[in-house]
Amino acid sequence: MPTPPAFPLTVFYDGACSVCAAEMSHYRSKNHGGRLIFVDISDHSFDPSPYGITLDEFMARMHAIDRSGRVYRAVEAFWAIWQAFPASTLYGFLGALVMAPGVNLLARLGYRGFARIRKYFPRRTPPCDGGSCRIDHR
Repeated sequence: MPTPPAFPLTVFYDGACSVCAAEMSHYRSKNHGGRLIFVDISDHSFDPSPYGITLDEFMARMHAIDRSGRVYRAVEAFWAIWQAFPASTLYGFLGALVMAPGVNLLARLGYRGFARIRKYFPRRTPPCDGGSCRIDHR
């Protein structure tokens, strides 16, 4: 089992991926006591250099970095996110389940498959080379 995260946990996700954005929106809507910070790596202003991880690496699989600088990737990132919720919740159960030996292997294989095909899913926002399409018109 990985070392539990030191909160807050910064979760890096591809906000242009419709599935990824929906999942993070779901977590954001839950009461996690400010233990999770979400960073959209598809935003043109995102700079990966302070983290020592390339944008290609960030795009290849989900990352989460805790307060002490520990990096969680792919299935471990989901496990780390679920640690932000009480053990008595569904997420607490999923956190324990996903680290069980047989389940963990299946979860890793499933995540690897998803990561390979997610680029073919509909994009959440249209591509924008100039950045002006990201202006909030509210």
